[in-house]
Amino acid sequence: MAHRKAPFRSTRAGVQVNLDEQERDILVHLLGQLDELLDDGRPAGEVDPLEALVGMSGSPSAEPPVTPDDPALARLLPDGNRDDPEASSEYRRLTEFGLRARKREGARTAASALNRPEPVLLTGPEALSLLKAFTDVRLVLGERLELKTDEDAEALHQRLWAGEEAESWLAVASIYEVLTAWQEHLVTAVSKQKL
Repeated sequence: MAHRKAPFRSTRAGVQVNLDEQERDILVHLLGQLDELLDDGRPAGEVDPLEALVGMSGSPSAEPPVTPDDPALARLLPDGNRDDPEASSEYRRLTEFGLRARKREGARTAASALNRPEPVLLTGPEALSLLKAFTDVRLVLGERLELKTDEDAEALHQRLWAGEEAESWLAVASIYEVLTAWQEHLVTAVSKQKL
C-alpha cells in the first residue's frame, strides 16, 4: 500500500502543497467564509485613508465599537480587557479595523495561492498567511463545536469516532480534525524554510 505524501512539504523553492484539487477547493471555500465573517460591512470608500494606514477606525466621538454578538467572531476579535469595559472599548476602537483587515488579507492571499494551477508552491509570505488563516478557521470551527477547553478539544476525536452525534456536528468536527492535521504539517514545512 502506497503512503500518501504529506499535505505540505518544504522545498528549496517554497512550501509545496500536496492537497488534491477537491481538498484545496474545500480549504479555499473555508477561507472565503472566514473573509465574509470578518467583513464589517463598511464599503472600502467609507474608510478614512489615515485610519487604514494606522489600523484604527472611528473617531473618539463615534459610537464605541462593541464585542461582536457572534461568539466565533468574538474569538477572532477578542476584548483587550475583560475587566474594564471602557479600556476594552478603546482597545477595540484602536485595533479592530486593522486586525480585521490583516486577517481578511491573509485569508485572501492564502486562497489566491491555493487556486493556482498545480503544482502549487507557496512563497514564505503565502505559507505564513495560510498558517495564520488555519488558526483563524480552526478558532471559528472550535467555537461552533463548543470547544472551550483543552479537554474539550482532546475529547473531540473520541466523540467523532463514536459517531453518535448529529450528522452536521460530525461534518464540522471532521473538517476541524483534518485542518488540525494539515496545520501541523504546514508548521513543520514552514519551520524548515528560511523566511
